[in-house]
Amino acid sequence: MKYLFLAVLFLMSGCSDPVAEVGGTEVSRETFKHYLEHKNISADNTSQVQRVLKDYARREGMAKAMMESGELDEEAVRVKVNEFRKQTIINQYFDHFLDNKVDDAAISNYYAQNAEQYQAEKAHLAHILLRVRPQMSEEERSAQLTKAREALSRIRKGDDFAAVAKAVSEDSNSAGKGGDLGWMKQGAVDEAFSKAAFELEPGKASDVVETDFGFHIIKLIEGPKVVKKPLEAVKGDIRYLLRQQAKDAEIKRLMESVDVEVAQWKE
Repeated sequence: MKYLFLAVLFLMSGCSDPVAEVGGTEVSRETFKHYLEHKNISADNTSQVQRVLKDYARREGMAKAMMESGELDEEAVRVKVNEFRKQTIINQYFDHFLDNKVDDAAISNYYAQNAEQYQAEKAHLAHILLRVRPQMSEEERSAQLTKAREALSRIRKGDDFAAVAKAVSEDSNSAGKGGDLGWMKQGAVDEAFSKAAFELEPGKASDVVETDFGFHIIKLIEGPKVVKKPLEAVKGDIRYLLRQQAKDAEIKRLMESVDVEVAQWKE
């Protein structure tokens, strides 16, 4: 197998001469430049480019010799190469298409036109929870309800809600914080819980509310109020959505421009 390595000067200059010849086939300067871009190699690094060019030509020669050896199924190789080619075309096309189609302006416009999707009514809540579980007997459930009512009675008589929560609540995540749940979105937990919570006046506690988790006493600390997510917080989600929509539409357009017919497969 013959290798002819030409001076890297051809690559660095503006001439169109080939940069290598492998088994009688020339490697054009333009082809090798695309290879350098694919490998993220700067054409300004002369010594590195020379080494890469030598390796590139050597691998080209090796592949050519192997294909000419008769040891490989040329059709199988062709199919695999063509699959890689198709995937590369698809990836590069959509990288370019979507970068141009979905820019910061498109994202900002979508955010402005769909503001309701990125805002929610939230309230700062606390609760006391007496848990129930499916395997509990009626007597055990009744005992939990009694505890909840006793806790509510203490609050109604003036005991501090946070102190009662620390003493009796079985929600290990919030009990140590006086039952504080932070700001919660309406409907985020349970319909009955949410309805009771968002009907309260600030500073007030609810009656005992039953959910699948157990018996709650809920306190509205602050709110409710509408909270809007800033653009920066949802920018990535919007970009993903718009790119997917644009990609689906472009695939449909492209497929309408080409005829595709499939025969019935038979063994």
